[in-house]
Amino acid sequence: MVIVEGIAFAVLLILAQESLVTRAKRIKSIPDYLQGKDGGKTTEEGSGRVVGGITAEEGLAPYQVSLQNFWGHYCGGAIIAEQWILTAGHCVVTKDLEDILVMTGTQNLEVPGITYHVDRVHVHCNYNKPDMHNDIALLHLNESIVWNERTQPISLPTRPMEDGADVLLTGWGREEVWGEPPDLLKKINLKYMEHGRCKAALNNDPDVDVGHICTYTKVGEGSCHGDSGGPLVSGGQLVGLVNWGIPCAVGYPDMHASPLYYKNWIRSTMSGNRQC
Repeated sequence: MVIVEGIAFAVLLILAQESLVTRAKRIKSIPDYLQGKDGGKTTEEGSGRVVGGITAEEGLAPYQVSLQNFWGHYCGGAIIAEQWILTAGHCVVTKDLEDILVMTGTQNLEVPGITYHVDRVHVHCNYNKPDMHNDIALLHLNESIVWNERTQPISLPTRPMEDGADVLLTGWGREEVWGEPPDLLKKINLKYMEHGRCKAALNNDPDVDVGHICTYTKVGEGSCHGDSGGPLVSGGQLVGLVNWGIPCAVGYPDMHASPLYYKNWIRSTMSGNRQC
C-alpha cells in the first residue's frame, strides 16, 4: 500500500508477463486533460519518497486474506462467510481454479496461515462492461474456513456512508510502482469521498461508476499494486474492494467496488440464484 511521491505516468493495464499481471493493482494512465497540471506533480518531483501506511497490529483485520499464486501474494480479499471470499474481478477473471489459493489467519506472509483451495469463481457477468465497471468477484472455497481470533468474517454494509467518513484500508500492496511487496500487512486510514466530488476531481471520468466508492488520497497515501481486491472497512463493515487508480498515491482518488451497490448480486450468487 502507500506510497510514493513523484509525477504519475502511464502504465499498461495488461502486461505480457503473468507474474506482473497477477500482482498488479488495476491501474490506468492519467488522462490527457490532466497531463501537465500541477495536481499531477509534487513539490519534490520524482523524489520517490515512501510514506503513508504503517504495519498493522496483530488481529486488526481478521477478515483479510491473501490470494496466492505460484509467485506468492498477488491480490487481497475479504472473508464474508465460512466458504466465501469477496475480491476484485480482475484478480481472478483470467485464472484457472488451480492457480488460486486463499491464505487466511496471518499478517506476515513469511509465516503462512491456513491455505484453502477454490472450487468456484463467480465474476460479475458484466465485468468490464463498460471499461473498469463491475469489477467484483466471489470465490467459493472447497471447505469451510476454520474460525479463530485471527480469522473472522466481516459484515456487508447496511447503509451508505457520509462524505468524509473514516475508512481503513489494509493490504500487502507495494510501497511504490513495481516495487517489492511487504511481508507484513500494512494499514492506512483514509476518507470516503462522495461520488459527485470524486467525479469532479477526475474531470467526470466515465470510468468512475455508481458501483464505485472513492477514497480521498493525498500525495503519498493510498493503495498500490498488490492491494487489489483488498478490504476497505468503515464502522466494522466491508464498504469497498480495491479496484483501480492512477499509480500510485499521487494525489488522485482511488476507486473501490461497493459491496452495498452489489449486495443483491452477492446474495443471489451465494444462494445459487445468480442474477445481474
